[in-house]
Amino acid sequence: MAFGWTLLLIFLARCTDVTLGVFRILMVVKGRKLVAAGLGFFEVMVFISVMNVVLGGGKSLTIYELLAYCSGFAAGNIVGSFLESKLTDAYVIAELIAEQNERSDDLIAKLRETGFGTTVIHAEGRSGARLVIKVICSRKHSTTVKKIADDHGAFLYIADIKGVSGGYFTGGANLKRK
Repeated sequence: MAFGWTLLLIFLARCTDVTLGVFRILMVVKGRKLVAAGLGFFEVMVFISVMNVVLGGGKSLTIYELLAYCSGFAAGNIVGSFLESKLTDAYVIAELIAEQNERSDDLIAKLRETGFGTTVIHAEGRSGARLVIKVICSRKHSTTVKKIADDHGAFLYIADIKGVSGGYFTGGANLKRK
């Protein structure tokens, strides 16, 4: 009977480990590095604890060895996230929604003056005419778009895209520096 409980414990622990791994990856994708690191810490703690039972052969890890291993795994999530943001050529689409008025004209002018290509779509919102302004840029330049949107009171959402082709797209290469 004890063997059956051990198997159930291993199964449940591995299920927990994989579930934490799925959430960790989702947090990395969403840029929530510290949450991912915390999840990774507990993910690997469960994994190592179970592996110790399965393969340990009677030797137990000390708490310090377990903490060191788990901390290394958690730190690896942060380092991996950092490297991904620096080494990959990621693109985003920023869609700004603004009331159609002089302020939105200034917003479009500022985006274009800064070096971003913009596509403007006329739309209708709950309380009147709106402009939907689409900007495709590298992820590292999305903070510039966000600052410009905030300065002009526009609603903004940013989403990852797989790639771009054609059109007026600088990718940040021609972005004018202040």
